[in-house]
Amino acid sequence: MNSDEYRKVMDNRRSIYEITDKSPITNAQIEELVADAVVATPSAFNSQGAEVLLLFGEESDKLWDIVLETLKQRVPAEKFQATADKIASFKAGYGTILYFEDTAIVDNLMKAFPLYADNFPMWSQQANGMLQINIWQLLEANGLGASLQHYNPLIDAEVKKTWDIPDSWRLLAEMPFGEIVSVPEPKNKKPVSERMKVFG
Repeated sequence: MNSDEYRKVMDNRRSIYEITDKSPITNAQIEELVADAVVATPSAFNSQGAEVLLLFGEESDKLWDIVLETLKQRVPAEKFQATADKIASFKAGYGTILYFEDTAIVDNLMKAFPLYADNFPMWSQQANGMLQINIWQLLEANGLGASLQHYNPLIDAEVKKTWDIPDSWRLLAEMPFGEIVSVPEPKNKKPVSERMKVFG
């Protein structure tokens, strides 16, 4: 992929909310691209504390059922239908990727390098964000739409129980993905001159 092709992937990557339970590539291909991103994404001190859970089909449905049941206990009944419709749109996808950080790794680094202790939680979040965008763009490059959701920490306990997730893994985000039904209208963006300075 040359730089122009990569720029096109960056430009085309959007939050896609209308997705289906189909995919132009196989589960094995999706697993491979996610694995490649996990290995290739950098992290502070090569700590490698970003973790993922990749769910297909019924396992993905199970995640969104957990979200729905959790929110049903918290959202007022008169407002719940809009919430249920939103969750159904995520469940309609082909799969879901859950992003975690291993807090044990962060804690150990804070103890081992006290001079930088305050920075390790921030660096861990940055590494996870890089992993999320790397996977998101790989999905886009392969014809899959996705969005990033945040129902943590409300669902954390049930997620850990359902998939036997280590206690030290902290859930950061959920990414439903699937075949794209429609792409939203372009968003207004500030002129780059207001966000970037160049000297020299």
